[in-house]
Amino acid sequence: MKFLNLIVVVLALICSEVKGLKLQANVGELFTYKIEPQLFNWTHQVISQQFRYRPSLKNYPDLPSWMRYMYSHEYHAGFLYGTPPASAAGKDLSLDVVALNRQNYETRRVVVTMFVAHKFPTPNVVQMKINNLNWVHLMDPGRRENLRNIFRNDLWPNSKEDLSVVFMESAVNMGGRLPLRPQQREGVIVHVGSFAQFSPRLQELQEEVRPLYKLPSCTYKRTSVQKIFENVGFKLDWCAFRMVGMESPTEILFHSGKQNEQQVPEDLNQRQEDRWMGIAREDVPERNYIDEFAFAFAIPGMIFAILIGMLSAVLCFQHEKFYDPHSEFFFANIFHICEESCAPPSGSSDSGADDGSESSSNSDYPMASTVQMVQCSDSKSNQPITTLKSLKDPNFLLDNTSMRSQSPNNSFYQLDCGNSSIYARPKPPPYKGGTLGRNGVDI
Repeated sequence: MKFLNLIVVVLALICSEVKGLKLQANVGELFTYKIEPQLFNWTHQVISQQFRYRPSLKNYPDLPSWMRYMYSHEYHAGFLYGTPPASAAGKDLSLDVVALNRQNYETRRVVVTMFVAHKFPTPNVVQMKINNLNWVHLMDPGRRENLRNIFRNDLWPNSKEDLSVVFMESAVNMGGRLPLRPQQREGVIVHVGSFAQFSPRLQELQEEVRPLYKLPSCTYKRTSVQKIFENVGFKLDWCAFRMVGMESPTEILFHSGKQNEQQVPEDLNQRQEDRWMGIAREDVPERNYIDEFAFAFAIPGMIFAILIGMLSAVLCFQHEKFYDPHSEFFFANIFHICEESCAPPSGSSDSGADDGSESSSNSDYPMASTVQMVQCSDSKSNQPITTLKSLKDPNFLLDNTSMRSQSPNNSFYQLDCGNSSIYARPKPPPYKGGTLGRNGVDI
């Protein structure tokens, strides 16, 4: 049963082979071909991404080295493109294109025959990168014609006869990065070439963008011909704009990092001596790190020292102007304040009216408890007994059980010291010190 199914599939493949096509490509010129369902006599598409294609050399599993195949989900078609080299000139190529219908798994096959015509490679090439397009957008013949018209009419009028697109590739395939947003365009690298010499306007444009060659990308840069490209719908990356020709400087490099075969002149070996040669390693100037470190630390150190000197001068010379009379008075009379705090309260009956100012100033400080020495005498032994008691202590009068009288006429207090009775001498008058002036001098 499986053998019969295999025979049916082979017969269906043979019967479904469509008559081949005849194409032509030119050496040094971009070749493009669109593979779509109409090529296999499929006229409608039922489901999304219904058809798949696989091209290859006849009786081989892959394509020629200069040809590339990519499928576009935007156009629902496959594209063959590439630039034939001089080694493929005059040869016939046969391509097998197998298509698969994913709805019913039907397969069809088309044989495409291609002839590569001989053509001299264009020596003068302008290389550019278009940021707002993908590779598939330049498969449109209308866009390629608009790009050629910019050079034919404005920038390179001498190239009207033979200007052509010699190279086209996606920027991602040439080493670029994918955009951060999927809806953004990847960019496409395009080369246009001609046998005509570069116009003065193109040479001025190259000198205008030459300082940008050291940057990888510069979409922000605007040039004098910016509007010419934007009016047609092209936004160029001017860091990737190059002019490569027989008289181009040697620092102009190709986008791919190597010279393509169709762009190498035949007399390259004869002009090897005219190329720029790099200097020897011994002639490369050495970097002096000592001077750099000295400048890096000396200049900030000097600035720091100057700032410290200015701050010190301000603090030293301005300190004499900082005068506070209250602070000076406090520090000048600090010892007198300590003496006054030990003195008895100034509100006693013996203080005069003229000391009112002094008593008011002394009342602000806490007064120490006055301790007086009381001498007690024993009636039996007639020997004095010295006892320290505080007259301000409230328990002094409570402990005195033998107090006889508190009459103002009696100037002695009769105290009881142990088993004997004593007489307490009256308190001495309060200490009357001198009055302090504002400068701390006794008056």
